[in-house]
Amino acid sequence: MKRVLVLGAGLVSRPLVSHLAGFPDIALTLCDLDGAKAAQVLGGRERGRALALSLDDDAGLAALVGEADLVVSLLPYMLHVKVAKVAIARRVPLITTSYVSAEMRALDGVATSAGVLVLNEIGLDPGLDHMSAMRAIAQLRAEGLRLVSFRSCCGGLPAPEANTNPWGYKFSWSPRGVLAAGLNAARWLEDGRLVELPGEKLFTHVAPYDVAGVGRLEVYPNRDATTYIPIYGIEGVHTMFRGTLRYPGWCETLHAVSRLGLLDDAQRGWRAGTTHEEFMEAVAAPGTGPVTERVAKRLGLPADGAVMERLRFAGLFSETPIGKTKTAPIDVLCARLAESMAFASGERDMIVLRHEFGVVDAVGRPGTWVSTLVAFGEPFGDSAMARTVSLPAAVAARLILDGRIALTGVRIPVDPEIYEPVLAALEPMGIAFRETRTAP
Repeated sequence: MKRVLVLGAGLVSRPLVSHLAGFPDIALTLCDLDGAKAAQVLGGRERGRALALSLDDDAGLAALVGEADLVVSLLPYMLHVKVAKVAIARRVPLITTSYVSAEMRALDGVATSAGVLVLNEIGLDPGLDHMSAMRAIAQLRAEGLRLVSFRSCCGGLPAPEANTNPWGYKFSWSPRGVLAAGLNAARWLEDGRLVELPGEKLFTHVAPYDVAGVGRLEVYPNRDATTYIPIYGIEGVHTMFRGTLRYPGWCETLHAVSRLGLLDDAQRGWRAGTTHEEFMEAVAAPGTGPVTERVAKRLGLPADGAVMERLRFAGLFSETPIGKTKTAPIDVLCARLAESMAFASGERDMIVLRHEFGVVDAVGRPGTWVSTLVAFGEPFGDSAMARTVSLPAAVAARLILDGRIALTGVRIPVDPEIYEPVLAALEPMGIAFRETRTAP
């Protein structure tokens, strides 16, 4: 019997739990701060147990890791390093779906010495983006083509028929994670020129983006794309860009939200009973008159324009209390958006992931390869976000338990030993890329 410990029973956990619980040789332990939440996700499956666990309980965490053959952490990214240190000390492999932090990367030497694999970035973005890109890069090289440009864009969105609010967005994963990403600086190569964008200007660099069968979207830069040039082994490319996809209007609204300081994650004190309208008073232009008009004035936008309509839709000018006396602006915003922009029962979400490879052949003739994944959630079932984040991790977990991935150290899924079997296993689950080419 293989013993798997899963930490975190959040929005993306259910497909992973369902997949692993379906194997008769796997005993699953699912832990969450809320034990009832873990029990709900586990759903009374055989060979499974749901436990309440706080990461402050060092002894409890160490005991659970020590009895496991593999650990999957679906916790917030800042908790992965703590789990990784325990897993390495007990020589238990660990999987996460989050970006590798500098602190996690620093554990590579000790993990390698211990003979332990710490596999990160094995979700959607990051995850499927890496694996599908590496498979295509290996293929074009095998055909004697040279890569000169690479653009990779991904987004989780409401399906077109569920795109029913003025923001063009609904939450299929952590609202704080979505908004906090708006604080990241961006860096990429554009025709040989290095472009750097500070976090406060992230949403000013937006461009239209059309996807066949989906329609008009918009794209903005995603983190530092240049770090993946050596990781992908594509030194010499002239363009290297990673972007995030949204429906039109998202970027202008998030730019306004950022300028107002509503993405600030520093906690502040608030008077008991403070309403959302009073909360917005704190970011409005000074003077008299309606708060909405003074917020619009501070932004230099019309009070009856699209951005202000979205802020009103979210309830940010309502007389309902924010409910806390000490909280960060980003958490007030998260709470309002999570309530006003949730998926209704039966609505579908959508994942769009597209790579565009610019190539030349041996005599310099140009061509283009495009690899596209469009996936939809299941009405009344798992979201596309949950499936595309957690199923790659679930497949990798099975491969590690079977000894088919024998790597060690802190890694991401750019090795063929990982991406080839994972992508092959995902295709029958409906997670498959469609490829088109132009000459050469």
